[in-house]
Amino acid sequence: MTWLVIMTLLPCSLFSQVLSVAGNEKPGSVVSGQVRFSVITPTLIRMEWDSSGIFEDRPSLVVINRTTGNTPFISQEAGDELILQTSKFKLYYKTGSGKFIASNLRISYTDPITGKPALWTPGQTDPENLKGTWRTLDGCDGQVRWNGDTIRLEDGILSRSGWYLLNDSERLLFDDSEWPWATVRPKRSHQDWYFFCYGHDYKQALKDFTLVAGKIPMPPRWAFGYWWSRYWSYTDEELREIVLNFERFGLPVDVLVIDMDWHKTDGLDWDERVKKDEFGQEIGWTGFTWNRNLFPEPEKFLSWTKARGLKVTMNLHPASGVAPWEEKYAAFAEAMDFDTNGHRNIPFEIADKNFVKKYFDILLHPLEKQGVDFWWIDWQQWRNSKQMPSLSNTWWLNYCHFTDMERQGEKRPILYHRWGGLGNHRYQIGFSGDTYITWQSLAFQPYFTSTASNVGYGYWSHDIGGHMLKTEDQVMNPELSTRWMQFGVFSPILRNHSTKNPKIFKEPWLYPFDHFVAMHDAIGLRYELVPYIYNAARKAYDEGISLCRPMYYDYPEQQEAYRSPNQYMFGDWMIVAPVISPAPEGDPLTTVELWLPEGRWIEWATGSEIEGGKRMIREFLVNEIPVYVKAGSIIPGYPKMKNLAEEPGEMLITVFPGPDSEYRLYEDDGVSNDYTHGAYAITQIATTHRTDGSLDLKIAARKGSYKGMPSKRTWHIRLINSLVPGKIVIGDKEIKMIEQEHTDGWYYSAGDLSLHIIIPDADPAKDIVLKIDYSDGQNQSNQLAGKAGLFRRYAMAGKILKIAWGFITNGPLPAIITQTEQTPTRINYNPATLVNELKQYDENLKLIPGIIREMKIDEISKTKVRRLLSF
Repeated sequence: MTWLVIMTLLPCSLFSQVLSVAGNEKPGSVVSGQVRFSVITPTLIRMEWDSSGIFEDRPSLVVINRTTGNTPFISQEAGDELILQTSKFKLYYKTGSGKFIASNLRISYTDPITGKPALWTPGQTDPENLKGTWRTLDGCDGQVRWNGDTIRLEDGILSRSGWYLLNDSERLLFDDSEWPWATVRPKRSHQDWYFFCYGHDYKQALKDFTLVAGKIPMPPRWAFGYWWSRYWSYTDEELREIVLNFERFGLPVDVLVIDMDWHKTDGLDWDERVKKDEFGQEIGWTGFTWNRNLFPEPEKFLSWTKARGLKVTMNLHPASGVAPWEEKYAAFAEAMDFDTNGHRNIPFEIADKNFVKKYFDILLHPLEKQGVDFWWIDWQQWRNSKQMPSLSNTWWLNYCHFTDMERQGEKRPILYHRWGGLGNHRYQIGFSGDTYITWQSLAFQPYFTSTASNVGYGYWSHDIGGHMLKTEDQVMNPELSTRWMQFGVFSPILRNHSTKNPKIFKEPWLYPFDHFVAMHDAIGLRYELVPYIYNAARKAYDEGISLCRPMYYDYPEQQEAYRSPNQYMFGDWMIVAPVISPAPEGDPLTTVELWLPEGRWIEWATGSEIEGGKRMIREFLVNEIPVYVKAGSIIPGYPKMKNLAEEPGEMLITVFPGPDSEYRLYEDDGVSNDYTHGAYAITQIATTHRTDGSLDLKIAARKGSYKGMPSKRTWHIRLINSLVPGKIVIGDKEIKMIEQEHTDGWYYSAGDLSLHIIIPDADPAKDIVLKIDYSDGQNQSNQLAGKAGLFRRYAMAGKILKIAWGFITNGPLPAIITQTEQTPTRINYNPATLVNELKQYDENLKLIPGIIREMKIDEISKTKVRRLLSF
């Protein structure tokens, strides 16, 4: 018997559960006695065996969508075998043979990328799993824990073997109550498996995973700004001063993280907190009542932060329950019908729905009404619920807090907690915990962050700069702090944090000037990149592909993609290879070894244009970040801003040299869940190189809508490694050169050799077509490649020479040295001289080594200059 089954795709909302489908047979499934097979996609099938022949359609804590897809498949019986086939796999099961074992079940499939055949049977081991993530990095120095153990990441969905078996047999289920709650499975012998057979199409595997396990929700847009955090007994006034310092130093900030001292303890000194309470926890960590010694009037403080566009999160360690000294103790005890004789704590039990509802309604919601935006749940006590031993406290706290915000329906949910296990990708954001301040800790985090995307956990937040000193005599290292901050800029969440130690500081303005400038510029770059990051967040929601992901997603057949754990894709258009080791003492440059795939790449920090397909060594100043952009890329950005509470009236569009390209700019309101219901807008941006040497840039009319979208917009176009144009036309209007930014026209920036075009107050509902003509017929970006980085290095060399020369004479440096250094300045004053100036610059550089060799200055300075100028 043979039949064709065409399945209907049932809708699955972002977090709501598909609670039941009546009967054992449903669209897309085949039942044979005690087994049921459900085809979900061409590369994913659910396989169930149940001794009773009754199958489970309630969602589990991991698999929340039990519906099937719209995948055509063929099912037939051949002798004693049931054969089920999609376009990608073929399943064979010996009918009536009981639970799945190697002798009665096999699946053959074809790698979608390589076309190679493969065979899987139950019990098969997988030595090539590419791993997922881990609950916490507490006490870690790199990958090594405080006790000497090495962190071994959990298995992820992806494997070089090309398959993954998700065994959902023993996981708790959700019930069908109004707020779905964890419940145990019926006690009977059963198997509930999801088999993924994707070959090396890793992106398809993750999309399949989020189809059944739920989408990766978008955080609010402001979450991608800078988070200030430090464990310190801050007063109201001290936190205000921190915020004002950010304003004074021109640093944007979006989130203020207030650690556990915001709340009362029980009057104990710190040394007494080692005492244990009745739950075995150190006394003093749990609290829900404002410490009014530090915050005399919390409502006024929170009103002040709100007026500055800041979001506030506060730390919770809820394990010790509700103590008698809490302001809400009597109300909570009455609501729980708790006997207060003996003045005992009301025990914390996350599996008790009645307790949890009171926990939110009585303890937390009133604080939220005062102005607390979300919670940092710092749970690190007993792992599982005492009421339901198989329920992870970490997992369930994530679920409860996230869905509580969702149920309120007022704003987009956001969570800040540890990884609780598979399925937690639905409840961002994770914080990785308390690492040592070492280069080893920094070096491990790029791999740890990108690999977590293998389980969809794409929003790790690290303690940028590290949490605690490893030795008593250790001091803060400005270079390490700067490089960590730069990695933070190119990680999912940019949040510094540290323990309560007066020797540790994270304020950028407290570092030496060169390091402060590097941090300042890095944070500014983060805010510029927010539209690009936000677009990647939408892609994670749609396709399950996280912002930071390993190289092998995009280059699965390149061996180097698996041998480059410290670099990663940052969205679709960039590769980041963070500096994770110090420069040699006295050396102004740090070396980084990396691999670039085939194709042309632009090294953003220097403007160098590099052919990939090989490993290479590159060198960077302390204010340079190893970021490589695909040639031709179009990258959206924001202008300089105070924080993301602003709705920027300007959009910066950076175009890198290379072939024709397109970019799909996604926008929504940034704060609500309306994006899940189609409330967003798309603006298509494209470049075209014409045969006459001109470059066309088209910004298409915006499609779609969302609440609060701008009716006017200033477009700021920046072309990297661009020559000076002969003419620029919008429609039939030629625009003129200007000297100042933010007016109608164009200007040239010699520092990064970029052309800037300002189009003010444009109507987003209308097309904009920009034509850029170059006087020599075409824009030869290779004439400019690497010059921006060389200008920067030469400027540093000039400073070194002036200092060294100053010890010899009060006279000026040799004229050619200063003239060469001033090349960018002269170009800025007269852009038309660009080509001639660069020719003279190159000629001068040939003479500089001999001049410096004859200068009567110290050899250390000469060596530094040689390193900077590569001679």
